[in-house]
Amino acid sequence: MEKSQYPKLLTDLPDIDIAVKMGCNVVCPYLPANHTEDWGLEDPSGKCDQEFKVIISQIESKIKTLADKIKNNTIEPR
Repeated sequence: MEKSQYPKLLTDLPDIDIAVKMGCNVVCPYLPANHTEDWGLEDPSGKCDQEFKVIISQIESKIKTLADKIKNNTIEPR
């Protein structure tokens, strides 16, 4: 992966189907996509391991929900 993946300018990216923003009290750059979700997660930086596990569980749940939307073709366009 290190050989094929490298930082890119936003203008160098191909068309984006789905963009996911994690939240974490950070403003993300505008990324045009056919579907965008903001998961509004809390930033666990500096917190205990249990807090990280809570966020990991939330991410896992949201990924499964997104996968179901993709499988069922229920993604809402922007």
